[in-house]
Amino acid sequence: MGWPIPLLAGAVTGVLSGFGVGGGTLLLIYMTAFAGVEQHLAQGVNLLYFLPTAATALPSHIKNGYIDKGTALPAIAAGLAGTALAAWCATALDVGLLRRFFGGYLLYIGLRELFRKKQG
Repeated sequence: MGWPIPLLAGAVTGVLSGFGVGGGTLLLIYMTAFAGVEQHLAQGVNLLYFLPTAATALPSHIKNGYIDKGTALPAIAAGLAGTALAAWCATALDVGLLRRFFGGYLLYIGLRELFRKKQG
């Protein structure tokens, strides 16, 4: 396959990450479903991918006033604890079970978005 397709996948998911859409999740899907990367490895790559993409998008969101520190700080604290626990669990789970959990999560989010009532 070479490097053009992974480069394109990284660029597209990077743009989506800049919008705050969850480009890392789409990158994870690309890696496991199309690039043949094993789930545990893809999750590790996704975590590493997230750091620089979030760091480059964050200044723009802060500049435009899209960060509420009162909401962000407790969410960050809870997220750190949850991430540590979930990473420990994910590395201990069988990869087949992990894939099923991830697939179920994606289905839930997709269905929720599909049937969400328009606000306003």
